Amino acid sequence: MVSYIIRRLLMMVPVLIGMTLITFSIVHLIPGNPAQVILGETANQTAIANLEESMGLNEPYLTQYGIYVKDLLQGDLGTSLRSNAEISTEIWPYIAATFELTIFAMLFAIFIGVNAGIISAWKQNSWFDFLAMLFALIGVSIPVFWLALMEQWIFAQELGWFPAYGRQDNRDPIAPITYLYVLDSFIHLDFSRAGTILKHLILPSIALGTIPMAIIARMTRSSMLEVMKSDYIRTVRAKGSGQFLVIYKHALKNALIPVLTVIGLQTGVLLGGAILTETIFSWPGIGRYVFEAISYRDYPVIQSGILVVAFIFVIINLVVDILYKIIDPRINY
Repeated sequence: MVSYIIRRLLMMVPVLIGMTLITFSIVHLIPGNPAQVILGETANQTAIANLEESMGLNEPYLTQYGIYVKDLLQGDLGTSLRSNAEISTEIWPYIAATFELTIFAMLFAIFIGVNAGIISAWKQNSWFDFLAMLFALIGVSIPVFWLALMEQWIFAQELGWFPAYGRQDNRDPIAPITYLYVLDSFIHLDFSRAGTILKHLILPSIALGTIPMAIIARMTRSSMLEVMKSDYIRTVRAKGSGQFLVIYKHALKNALIPVLTVIGLQTGVLLGGAILTETIFSWPGIGRYVFEAISYRDYPVIQSGILVVAFIFVIINLVVDILYKIIDPRINY
């Protein structure tokens, strides 16, 4: 197992190098003078020269890349042109916000999707199977922004059950420690604030998790149907095991490999593609952070945001591969 993890870590090295090359090249792919584009058409030559010098744009390409990688290895992501703050410290609250939202969205998607897929396979061609797959089809087809707006209209505006925007009650904010507000509220033993924060999470989590839920449900059903036809399942049934034990102890474990693949991919997609949900619900996440940086032409922030999201995506794939090995020790590279 240890050697397997080491090999997977070594396989990440060229991927990480490719990521740094792509993110570093963003500024150099800008048509014209990058410093001119960043500062705008009205900037004078002195300001342009100063920015080129501060960003190292007057150095050869390979020298600039070497400096960029050196800074990354030291944890230096650069300085935001808009706020003049260190990106490595400024970016974490945004990452934490998206991370928290993604966790709850995927918990919703996994719990509903896996169980719906299992029951659909168990009750194949029943009314539940038909309805579950119909809802899965609708879930995949619904645009996220439309679902988010409908949630706000029905559950926030008309019924008043949940807040329509934000991460917490701004009139009574929590003192952040990790910037994962649910965790922070439990660290403070403030269960009242924890309830308020969880209420803020419900609507955006459902909006963000609906498409992954539908995909997971369809994949779980397909995988379970294939496994349920296996010889060893017939043997387990012949020994007199109950249906519940057959499904959840014997069949599910072998059906999880393709489902885990979908869960890993969807988690990465949500981490990098939650910008619509974050915008509609005024959620201060990494997607919104990078989008605002694009509006202000804050290219160091854009570089760092893309790099961080890509790195998290790679880590998620690594974790999924390790889980493959845990579930099925026969898997190897």
